[in-house]
Amino acid sequence: MTADIWEAGDMPEAPHVVVVGGGVSGLTAAHRLNARGITTTVLEAADVPGGKLRASPVAGVPVDAGAEAVLARRPEAVDLFSELGLDDRVVHPGPGSAAIYSRGRIRSLPKGQLMGVPGDLRALARSGVLSPAGTLRAALDLVWPGTPVRSDVPVASYVGIRMGRQVVDRLVEPLLGGVYAGRADELSLDSALPQIAPMARSDRSLMRAVHTSLKGRGAAPTKAGPVFASLRGGVATLVDALVERQKDLRTGTRARALERTSRGWSVRLEGAERRIECDGVLLACPAPEAARLLADTEPAAARDLRGVEYASMALVTFALPASAFPAPLTGTGFLVPAGEGLTIKAATFSSNKWPWLARELDRVDPGADLVVLRCSIGRFGDTTVLRRSDEELAAAALADLAVVTGLNGAPVQTRVTRWTDGLPQYGVGHAGRVERVRTAVERHDGLGVCGAAYGGVGIPACVADAGREAARLADTLIDHSNTGLDASGAEGTNQQGDNP
Repeated sequence: MTADIWEAGDMPEAPHVVVVGGGVSGLTAAHRLNARGITTTVLEAADVPGGKLRASPVAGVPVDAGAEAVLARRPEAVDLFSELGLDDRVVHPGPGSAAIYSRGRIRSLPKGQLMGVPGDLRALARSGVLSPAGTLRAALDLVWPGTPVRSDVPVASYVGIRMGRQVVDRLVEPLLGGVYAGRADELSLDSALPQIAPMARSDRSLMRAVHTSLKGRGAAPTKAGPVFASLRGGVATLVDALVERQKDLRTGTRARALERTSRGWSVRLEGAERRIECDGVLLACPAPEAARLLADTEPAAARDLRGVEYASMALVTFALPASAFPAPLTGTGFLVPAGEGLTIKAATFSSNKWPWLARELDRVDPGADLVVLRCSIGRFGDTTVLRRSDEELAAAALADLAVVTGLNGAPVQTRVTRWTDGLPQYGVGHAGRVERVRTAVERHDGLGVCGAAYGGVGIPACVADAGREAARLADTLIDHSNTGLDASGAEGTNQQGDNP
């Protein structure tokens, strides 16, 4: 038998990949690998899969306890919904928009802004988000000479120079906080604001550049439809659909070590002297865990991954009587700048935002007239607030809601969800760090990394990153399988399974 011609009965078994991490990235990667005819085993250290996608009942209705939506104008997540047969469950937000609590009251976000960076001076002035002095300072961007940006810098550094600190503190940072729970003084312009970074290198006025970009976006033909989407029952039901299709998913199972073998790879499992022999390994786990597993194989990549910091946060979800508010809640919620003296950094009026949720609340308890709100607490570097007990966090959130909305009543149910080290921080130089890690990892056939630490923290970005890395691994492993070579380039027996 030659290396590329297989006799009857000698056809190799399908390549086997161990995916470390059972969040949306790992489950999506496994789904993509399975579709290419590759056998997968997903290892999840937690007792349940899904990572940061999770839902649980509030007032008898499932409510997301992590991410609640996907950006619908990116195709990856909505295409995955369709692929999994979830089209009939896709829902979109109701009418209304988010606002910002600034200078003592709720104000509409100014029109014509891009991730908080204003592109319309009149709209900015009308919004009242900034003080008159802050608005005047932002206007100076229109007349000042350009600011040369030749390398990656903190978001606050560039935007602050162009438009002043109020734009950073009252607009940009609250919006970035909703994505990263991070601080504009620390986050990378290139990685956290990739839409803005090219403008910094090519345009004199940032405000004019944003205006031109948004105007062009409006003129260009785009796919019609809402900006965001979710699933009836919560976006976490995406996890359920992926889990249904994953034959070998092992929860409560942590990978302890990763070793190169003549066949490919050996993954040692924690808690017992067990290992899985496989052709490939895809690390779809947080950066610290990936760093630990790569420490022997790729120490330089491990050092880079240890440099990725994480923010922790808590989500406090309330079911409240609608009568507890002096007037019906309008809009979908509000953001809170750090300087406003409140504990929460955002509040989402979930039953306003998602009509399916309001209908389900009425169906479950028709006479209760309940509303559901989610309050987010925690910013990068601020660990003190998260040391409070669940009861203290809930009390602080209720006190803030009383200040902002006039709430005067007690919740019928409260749920506190903590995400410790839940959000990777894209610090200055993050793109270079990711490039170095990927280059190092890709030197090893059958080895890959994907997830929120690399190509974006949103669900569509995670789905896209997982799909790209799964395709790369599949191409390599199938090529080796067809030529009769193992992942190390040698002829192999292609045995698989748990080994003592």
